Amino acid sequence: MRNKLLLIFLFWGIIIGHVLAQGTIQLDRPDQTECPFIVPQNYVQFESGFALENINSSTKSYNYPSILWKYGLNERFELRLITEQVSQKIENKTVSGLMPITIGFKTNICQEKGIIPITSFIGHLTTAKTGNKAFHTASIAPSFRFVMQHTLNDKISLAYNLGADWNGETTEQTSIYTLTTGISLTQRLGTYVELYGFIPKNSAADHRFDCGLTYLMNKDLMIDLSGGIGLSKNAPKNYVAFGISYRFDTASKTPTKQFKN
Repeated sequence: MRNKLLLIFLFWGIIIGHVLAQGTIQLDRPDQTECPFIVPQNYVQFESGFALENINSSTKSYNYPSILWKYGLNERFELRLITEQVSQKIENKTVSGLMPITIGFKTNICQEKGIIPITSFIGHLTTAKTGNKAFHTASIAPSFRFVMQHTLNDKISLAYNLGADWNGETTEQTSIYTLTTGISLTQRLGTYVELYGFIPKNSAADHRFDCGLTYLMNKDLMIDLSGGIGLSKNAPKNYVAFGISYRFDTASKTPTKQFKN
């Protein structure tokens, strides 16, 4: 599995980048910072990722793939569905299967105006008993984020998220923060660097760093490559991921719509 993933990463690593132009596909991946843009009305968009994460010397996790499905209801609201096929290896024991399914929505709150960022809200509920029994939880797990982005100039943006989630096993809340800077290198090619972390109410914080590249194949198709490391003792050691994302219009002759900054 690892060799196959590495071959994919090396192949696509030659042609990767990021673009923030209006009218093109906007993604919530590959960084951990969700974007505030809404999928255009009547569009279906999927954002798929394949990842290898080294949690520690004896534990590894593979995603093959995780997929975020989106559908744009109107200019301010999208429906969301997350499916994840994973394989977790702990020493000599491996557990594989579908993780509990997550459903949710994203809604736009305000557009960018001066120092006020374009802002949206994301709410999710992760089911407890779907997927492989090994990954079931005691109860439904909610999560939410406020997602914000500033346009600094025509090549650089600053985005950040603030939110919280619950794991479905305890009532302990984990706060979430992300901070990322996106830089357009060309009209199709770009990069980002990011700090993010998880702060449980009753235990030590988990801080991480990642960076990545994306490449816009056309206005509806984007590929990406990313990787990251843990910054605190309880964080995973590192990860590497490759993704491909695509959108299509379910209503022929419906023009692409996108919020303007």
